[in-house]
Amino acid sequence: MTLQFQADVDLRPLNTFGMAARAAHFCSLDDLAELPALLSHPLYRQGPVLWLGGGSNLLLTQDYPGLVIKVSLAGIRSLRDEGDEVIVEAAAGENWHGFVRHALEQGWYGLENLSLIPGTVGASPVQNIGAYGVEVKDHLYEVVCAQLDKQGEPLILSNADCRFGYRDSVFKHEAAGRLLVTAARFRLSRRAHLRTGYGDIARQLADDGIANPTPRDVSRAVIAIRQSKLPDPAMLGNAGSFFKNPIVSAEQAQALLAGHPNLPHYPAADGRVKLAAGWLIDQCGLKGYRDGDAGVHDKQALVLVNHGHATGAQMHALARKVQDAVRQRFDVGLEPEPLIL
Repeated sequence: MTLQFQADVDLRPLNTFGMAARAAHFCSLDDLAELPALLSHPLYRQGPVLWLGGGSNLLLTQDYPGLVIKVSLAGIRSLRDEGDEVIVEAAAGENWHGFVRHALEQGWYGLENLSLIPGTVGASPVQNIGAYGVEVKDHLYEVVCAQLDKQGEPLILSNADCRFGYRDSVFKHEAAGRLLVTAARFRLSRRAHLRTGYGDIARQLADDGIANPTPRDVSRAVIAIRQSKLPDPAMLGNAGSFFKNPIVSAEQAQALLAGHPNLPHYPAADGRVKLAAGWLIDQCGLKGYRDGDAGVHDKQALVLVNHGHATGAQMHALARKVQDAVRQRFDVGLEPEPLIL
């Protein structure tokens, strides 16, 4: 299939916030063999360039003046059988939840706690997506990349090469703009190693009357929990959790807990403590807050929502309002998760 370039393209259906924005130029990368031609094209070379996955971690505050490239690479395959474990590769354009569902159907376990997370496989290592006590790094084996400054020459990064952190990776730093994720490889198990002790999973399983859960049961429980708390982007524009859970020093956490003993908190690296951003926002009285069509979700304060016709600038202003309120009350900074353009 030959690359096709379009001018003045509506980006509203390509971002889950449903922000009204347009791209000066647009194309879809459906075949990796087309990448060298794309990298040599004048529209790419003159820039700027935005690589787009599922558009679920993006807030557009204006039209994009350059070339938007949607990564639509598809395919899932088993690379290697290692007895109780299997190495599985999924192309970057695959829907993440679709991949998790496919893995469960094949009897490949480990990703069930990450069910129903929006976005694509290619974005998963960039963001080191995580939920309910599991992160992508826990099961990621390798990331297949294309070197954009070397005409798409392939490069494979190990898990350690990715330098994963909380919602962070090398792809957000020195590899940004230089490496394009084209596929991700995972080491999954044929034996169930269930993690049900985080969040509401155990309670949901009990409510469902399941005493001896399978990985599919855990997946269904996670889906039910997420659907009860998080709005469907098809019905209410959003980008999932808008803010990262802040990580503070043990001393600051101790001081906060002295005044707020109900503050949810979890151990983090280096003796630091992760705080629940949603709780902090809720305590500021902002859950359900609305300024025009830009709002804070009434069931999960971590989620900012577009009630219909909010602009990206209005949504960004609301995010700053939330940050200011939390900083003033708790002296804690909140960092947005989505890319804001």
